[in-house]
Amino acid sequence: MVEQTFIDTNNKQWLEIEQFPGTQILPLAEPIAQGSIHKLRMTADTVIPVHYHPCDEYVYVLKGIIETNGRQCTSGTFWFTPANTKNGPHKAITDVEIITIRLGEMGVFEEAST
Repeated sequence: MVEQTFIDTNNKQWLEIEQFPGTQILPLAEPIAQGSIHKLRMTADTVIPVHYHPCDEYVYVLKGIIETNGRQCTSGTFWFTPANTKNGPHKAITDVEIITIRLGEMGVFEEAST
């Protein structure tokens, strides 16, 4: 018999994303091969450069203000990015926490500007 799975995210260890200093990820599930459902934290002024995913991606802002592709998104904002569509850059205006659902592999990130 298949059972529900529960995760207490208050007791899970956040992982640093070395590629993007100022970011931490908390994996929640892998809905399909190479896909991801995760929480992401970004400290204020952190930037994730323009990137493309070969799959659809869904993002929900839990708290903070994040600017993506020139638009400021606040707590409660949801956005959808179709496969192979320009995504970002994402800049944390304040400390930010989001939930992301990516339905496939990660994709390619441009170089961060210095």
